Amino acid sequence: MQTLKKVLLVLLSLLFLSAIVVLIYGFYLKPTYEGELKLKNIGKETTVYFDEFGVPHIYAASSRDAMVVLGYVHAQERLWQMELMRRIAPGRLSEIFGPVGLKSDLFFAGLGIEEASAKAIAALDKKSSSYLLTMDYLDGINQYMAEGTTPIEFSLVGVKKEKFTIKDVYNIFGYMSFSFAMAHKSDPLLTDIRNKYGMDYLKDFGIDGSFNTTKIKNAKHKPQEYAAISKSVASLLDQSPIPPFIGSNSWVLSPKKTKKGKVIFANDPHIGFSQPATWYEAHLVTPDFELYGCYLAGTPFPLLGHNRNYAYGLTMFENDDIDLYQEENSPGNATSYKTPTGYRNYEIRRKIIKIKDSTDVVLNVKVSRHGPIMNDLIVGLDKDKPVAMSWIYTQQPIRILDAVYRLSHAESKEDFLKGVALIAAPGLNVMYGDSKGNIAWWATGKLYKHNEGVNPNFILDGASGKDDIKEYLDFSKNPSAVNPKWNYVYSANNQPEAIDGFLYPGYYLPEDRAKRITQLLNKKTKWNKATVGSMIFDNTSPVAPDVVARLISNLDYTTLSNNEKEAFAVLKKWKGSNNLDDVAPTIYNKWIFNYLKNTFEDELGAANFKQFLGTHIMKQMIARQLENKNSLWWDNINTKNHSETRREIVSLSFKESIAALEKQLGNSVSAWTWNKVHTLEHQHPLGKIAALRTIFNVGPFEVSGSTEVINNLFFDYTETGQYQVKGGPSTRRIIDFSDIENSWAILPTGQSGNPFSAHYNDQAELYNSGKFRRMKLNEKEIVRTSTKLVFIPYKK
Repeated sequence: MQTLKKVLLVLLSLLFLSAIVVLIYGFYLKPTYEGELKLKNIGKETTVYFDEFGVPHIYAASSRDAMVVLGYVHAQERLWQMELMRRIAPGRLSEIFGPVGLKSDLFFAGLGIEEASAKAIAALDKKSSSYLLTMDYLDGINQYMAEGTTPIEFSLVGVKKEKFTIKDVYNIFGYMSFSFAMAHKSDPLLTDIRNKYGMDYLKDFGIDGSFNTTKIKNAKHKPQEYAAISKSVASLLDQSPIPPFIGSNSWVLSPKKTKKGKVIFANDPHIGFSQPATWYEAHLVTPDFELYGCYLAGTPFPLLGHNRNYAYGLTMFENDDIDLYQEENSPGNATSYKTPTGYRNYEIRRKIIKIKDSTDVVLNVKVSRHGPIMNDLIVGLDKDKPVAMSWIYTQQPIRILDAVYRLSHAESKEDFLKGVALIAAPGLNVMYGDSKGNIAWWATGKLYKHNEGVNPNFILDGASGKDDIKEYLDFSKNPSAVNPKWNYVYSANNQPEAIDGFLYPGYYLPEDRAKRITQLLNKKTKWNKATVGSMIFDNTSPVAPDVVARLISNLDYTTLSNNEKEAFAVLKKWKGSNNLDDVAPTIYNKWIFNYLKNTFEDELGAANFKQFLGTHIMKQMIARQLENKNSLWWDNINTKNHSETRREIVSLSFKESIAALEKQLGNSVSAWTWNKVHTLEHQHPLGKIAALRTIFNVGPFEVSGSTEVINNLFFDYTETGQYQVKGGPSTRRIIDFSDIENSWAILPTGQSGNPFSAHYNDQAELYNSGKFRRMKLNEKEIVRTSTKLVFIPYKK
């Protein structure tokens, strides 16, 4: 007994000592929020006030000083995130993660982002403000890397520190741009369906744009198995340590729509969730400049921002800026390919992928006149049937640095528009409002046309030239609206109206959010910050109840069990809300999954069906396909001598859903509440390791919202009936020009990427409940309520 007591005492002592060590180590690694630090390359003393949520308010004597300090404080919170961001596009994840990162590295290294970045940098005006301030920002990052504490992730993974360069900035923008694109996820799958079953099977998919009934109004114009490509690219993006951009909402109200007669600006870009969160907020003040912005890790100018004069933000345009081309190798010679003027040799790009604790991999990428050959970048594709990717981002001049500089330093609406016009890719809806009462929306991107009859939803013919781009459109032809007579502008990733009779192709999201936004905005005036705040957290779908009506019309009520009748009654009364204690969304989403599975999986197969569930096309066509009693998809091709009907498939799916929910959640229908199945956990790349999950991950939380409501907390459909949220609003911002010093924002977790910081997760509960914090601009209040960190010019 004495021996056991001694052993227990020793174990307790070791645990106590371990806890002390962790606390000391954590204290050492925490960001510095007060005191004094010496910093090179600043001209004068620069003060940073960190408010109660860790947002730095940087007061500097010059823009150069402000940018050096911004780089430093950004790095002390997000250096690990910066490191990941800069490694994706050039294919350098395997250097730190080993072979697990190889598929991603092979793909991205071959896309040509790094080569396009180098070309863009060579063309930069090295005396321009955008370049010089970028170099100052990078200097601040590198000073922190050299002198600040090393993030714990660097120590755990074994990252060798390297200075950040302007090429890293461009590579980060390049990855962001690719994550916006959709063609590679959908076109190969659609091509397989066409080739296997014919065009009649695609009538229910709305690829002609006919399903986009709620369109954004323009104000200036009159109204192989290819699916392997889709699966591979979608899988790479899903498994990426940095999540892709997905969708977004934004609306800007003119003074005539607001209670106090000033513009109100709202924006919530939808991005895959991760930890740390996407945006880092910072407020910069110099004698001649002020801006409160949201910054991507490793980039010097914010994509979202505001000051006392104007506000701007973005959503994804969802335009088609990638085309896939089937090339034709010359007979017996895989080093050349057919063109309209004869055979031409492929360009060969040689890349070396370094792998941690393993030998290097040499990647030889063939590049045709259209772009890199995907077969070289994705394991398992037939090398004899080369498919090239033509992407606007790598083919047009990249002026993204100058563009974001202009957006964040504009002196007028006209000046701001000059920045918008510089963006060739990605396609964005840039939203604008100002203190003078102007509101505007402009779609960015270098838009183009093919020859009549060419359908860019499919793999195109690369050899003949007949499917090549016919013409590029002038920026004046891009969709836009400036101070429209209906007194608001908005975007919810829905399709804009036609311009000069041309409806621009793309991968637009269904009308659900757009319809809800326009319904709410059209019927109300006298908006204020509070009512806009309620709207940005709105959980109601205006479309889902209509879908339910179509579904239940196929049921024979007299044949239903007691629980089936109770579920029927719940759905019939449902108004489309997705609140925590609602039962209807639990039943609805299970039924939708089973309906989709029973309708499409027999033709597509399990793997392609899973891929189909991840496309915008699936979201677009649910409501419309259910209307088509004669759809070819209703018949199960695996059942012989019987052709299934819509009524059979929908009824079978309902019964399967109720049985599955009884097994999953019990026999009491009233207990099937949404909070039990709709959950959110913000995952850090190292949080996937069980022992590190509680240190690095934030959550899990029970959350309201759903796919394609304004509070768009979206998920994948799976057999499990658990809807684990993949992404949603990466920030919610409301800028009210009647009270500009106290506009609102919220982040999904917190400002810091350092798990030992108090600001690692201090906004999560507020975010989940639809609350906000203030974005402060009042200097006296900031000074009074913040901690103070002073940077002193370093003198030798």
